[in-house]
Amino acid sequence: MAECGRKALSLLEAARSRYESLQISDDVFGESGDDSSDNPFYSTSGDSDSDNYIAEAGEQEQQHHHQHHHHPKRGDKDCGHSGGSGGGSAGGSSGPPGSLTRSQAEEEGWTETLQDVTVPPYKETYGPVQKMPATATALDFFQLFVPDNCIQNMVTQTNMYAKKFQERFGSEEGWCPVTAQEMKAFLGFVISTSVHRCESVLSIWSSGFFSNRSIALKMSQSRFEKILKYFHIVAFRPSQGSNQGLYKIQPFLDSLQQSFSCTFRPSQTQVLHEPLIDEDPVFITTCTERDLRKRKKRKFSLWVRQCTSTGFICQISVHLKEGQGADGLATLKNKPQLHSLVAKQLCQNISGKNAVIFTGPSITSLGLFSEFSKQDIYCCGLLSTRKSDCTGLPQSMLVCSSTPAQRGQSRVMMKGSMSLISWYNKGHFRFITNAYSPTKEAGVIIKRKSGEIPCPLAVEAFAAHLSYICKYDDKYSKYFIFHKPNKTWQQVFWLSISIAINNAYILYKMSDAYAVKRYSRAQFGERLVRELLDLDDCSPTQ
Repeated sequence: MAECGRKALSLLEAARSRYESLQISDDVFGESGDDSSDNPFYSTSGDSDSDNYIAEAGEQEQQHHHQHHHHPKRGDKDCGHSGGSGGGSAGGSSGPPGSLTRSQAEEEGWTETLQDVTVPPYKETYGPVQKMPATATALDFFQLFVPDNCIQNMVTQTNMYAKKFQERFGSEEGWCPVTAQEMKAFLGFVISTSVHRCESVLSIWSSGFFSNRSIALKMSQSRFEKILKYFHIVAFRPSQGSNQGLYKIQPFLDSLQQSFSCTFRPSQTQVLHEPLIDEDPVFITTCTERDLRKRKKRKFSLWVRQCTSTGFICQISVHLKEGQGADGLATLKNKPQLHSLVAKQLCQNISGKNAVIFTGPSITSLGLFSEFSKQDIYCCGLLSTRKSDCTGLPQSMLVCSSTPAQRGQSRVMMKGSMSLISWYNKGHFRFITNAYSPTKEAGVIIKRKSGEIPCPLAVEAFAAHLSYICKYDDKYSKYFIFHKPNKTWQQVFWLSISIAINNAYILYKMSDAYAVKRYSRAQFGERLVRELLDLDDCSPTQ
């Protein structure tokens, strides 16, 4: 048994090495960007700046999903700064930079006198825009986001790139232009790595554990490798906007974003966050520590706006390090403006609709929430004295008092309709919100034999909605494409395809077609692969 396991891993390693040998650097045409391994959006260390949402809505329930990127850290439940002075401090009590002393807070309008807050009704119809027939297939739902004209563009650009490459480096024996049918099959082969959890797509044609003869007959490995070698969305740098690092994928992202907006309208409550980007467990167990560190240095970050009622991802925002202008990400690195920029981009299409947005510590700030409130966007965000921009907030709410707090105890201050909440539960958790009334208590957030812990309404709402997103991450990971290309634009492309498949399944579950077949997530993914490969006809191609 052990020998079989070693043989399987050896075959996987051989397939991975074969794949690595196929990579063509975009530097062939001078088109690659700088390394951005220190992008503040992504870090696997304990000091990561990524959001780590806390939603302690039941210890047993949270133990599982905290294993992902929502694990609480001391930076999210802290006692504020113990040294240094606030941005407006005149030698008084200490606090985070930009925070206000007691007298400054009073002058700015902060008060402990509370008033009721009501969010107006949502000005949007919730649900799918298009009614799909009961006969709709998995491919029909997927092609709401990746239609035939999009696939035809991949065909055109791939053939253009192959022609240019061969003109420069010599023709390749056996190459012929790719067709639309072959491109669909190519997508199907790569997507199959999400269904069968296979890290190297070339393992499909191997004789080992990860082989898949049921689909391998549709195309020869040699033909697949040739298409993989030349695959492109945009073959050449455009004459204008040539400094855009995402130009090789941007047209596809724009098309995908438009299709998300045209096919589904989200519920009133939505969340801004980084979706789970998993690592293949087989890769983790077989690679060296050096390879692991190298693999985790992604050159991009992807943030999303997601419907908390269904898990549908409404909008995506991709960022690279290489922006060098005054507003570029390299200039904004490790600054609150970076996360504020992301939030504004993600919410640009929901102004005036009375949506309620949940955010993590890196986005939460009084300035951003105040700006959103002018656009009829209501917010509820977790605040961290380490990660958040605390400008304009009272120091007295950000530092621990000398008197020990009891579990479930909370304090609230208001400025207009904005509330700053400090809630204690084995640590201080702070929230800024104008979406939930501070005069109303949710009741109980945790029940134990030893007693119950009360919390404000905003805390319960945050816990409930973020808890759903954490559970949803486990579902989304069913469609995580394990194929690991070296090129950043291809990494973004396949991650975007994963999101499109997820959204397709959500629309499928909300349609009449689900009542007919009732596919599970795994079955839907398998069916999509078979339809892309057109497996009614399994005669192999070249």
